[in-house]
Amino acid sequence: MKVQDIKEIAQRMDISCGKLKKGELIRLIQSKEGNIACFDSGQSSQCGQGGCLWAEDCS
Repeated sequence: MKVQDIKEIAQRMDISCGKLKKGELIRLIQSKEGNIACFDSGQSSQCGQGGCLWAEDCS
């Protein structure tokens, strides 16, 4: 997913994007959704969130 798309999602959730990196922003979105903030943490095989919106870009 492109960073601009992620920023749009964040803005709809009232999350200030500022100068956050892609991973930081996604983890904030995950937390706000009530999910584990595990994006790009090396836990993708263990997180149990296979249907996650970010799964394609995660490692």
